[in-house]
Amino acid sequence: MKLLCVSKLPKEIIDAPLFTGGKIERQTIVSEQESKNFNASIIHFAPGARNKWHIHDCDQLLITTKGQGIIATEEEGELSMQEGDVAYIPAGQKHWHGTTQNSSFAHITITVPHSKLTQVEA
Repeated sequence: MKLLCVSKLPKEIIDAPLFTGGKIERQTIVSEQESKNFNASIIHFAPGARNKWHIHDCDQLLITTKGQGIIATEEEGELSMQEGDVAYIPAGQKHWHGTTQNSSFAHITITVPHSKLTQVEA
């Protein structure tokens, strides 16, 4: 068993082409090396930050833990996410998620270890 205190988990800045609009940080909860069934991290978005349109080859769960965010798909458009909201994104669905211009936002992301993400926005 592993009991974690989120406030003590180290934050690492993510500097990757997938992200745009501001600072993004990650706190790893369960790494790909620790579980064969899932990996989980908390992603923190500064106001105005988001990831670009992308697709996962596995299902993804997003659980809002702080602030106000946006989840967007081509089918649904932009939907608001508040603390406690959960988004289920099926494998292969094109989407993005991030903040509004006026709020920071954090969510837990859960995917399958060694899954692939394909960025489809330049």
